[in-house]
Amino acid sequence: MLYVFLSICCSVIVSVLLKLAKRYQIDVFQAITWNYSMAILLTWFFFKPTIPSLQNAPIHIYLGLGVLLPLLFMVMATSVRVAGIVRTDVAQRLSLFIPLLASFLIFGDSLNKLKVIGLIIGFAAILCSIPWQKKTANRKVYSNAWIFLLIVFFGIGIIDILFKQVALFKEVPYTTSLFLIYILAFVIALIVLIFRVATKKTKFSWPHIMFGWILGVANFGNILFYLKAHTSLSKSPSTVFSAMNIGVIALGTLVGLVVFNERLSILNKVGVALAVIAIVVITIS
Repeated sequence: MLYVFLSICCSVIVSVLLKLAKRYQIDVFQAITWNYSMAILLTWFFFKPTIPSLQNAPIHIYLGLGVLLPLLFMVMATSVRVAGIVRTDVAQRLSLFIPLLASFLIFGDSLNKLKVIGLIIGFAAILCSIPWQKKTANRKVYSNAWIFLLIVFFGIGIIDILFKQVALFKEVPYTTSLFLIYILAFVIALIVLIFRVATKKTKFSWPHIMFGWILGVANFGNILFYLKAHTSLSKSPSTVFSAMNIGVIALGTLVGLVVFNERLSILNKVGVALAVIAIVVITIS
């Protein structure tokens, strides 16, 4: 569970950086693009991945993640604009249903009473952590908003499943797989960024690039430890899926409270407490 904890910490750092990016008017898409370049360099520096024969490699999974990682970010940005941050947040959190179902139907995970209790408490924590009482005044919710929310819901769930498959594939080291996925994601994001620059929707700027590199360090740690967690707990993917999601909620809420002075309702506080209990129960199971 150490890898799960480290992945949770890195994930929350990514969220904090993205929140700071908005505050300091950083072009988030440009930062996301350059974050992949830093992730590529870190993977190369620390793990010296060798590019093996790709004949037996799961190319379709690499392509899926390489495309989904940057494109889902763009969809999420659009979802926030047309549906609001609250609804998008709900779609993200409820996406846990998809990898959990996959862990039992595809990956052969087993259930016991303690794990079922932990998952039930975890879903209660997710529901309690959602900011139901936030107003979306002065924000128009577009009629096609549900399409973007649906894509966010399925997209995040599918990405979780694909990363699990990468962790299970033994013929190629997962660090090499990670290196190839980062390259694909960077190339696709860079193509979109060059198009945006050519159409004068944005321009290259050092603050955006440097912020992206800082973001890349945290994102590298997040995905690396997430894959390590799936590798070390290969027979219990539901533990990783649920503990990761619930842990991000608990730690993210606490960071928002302490660092950004965000107000929590009584229901949100109950959600944090339930999240901690759920992680303990799932870990014991």
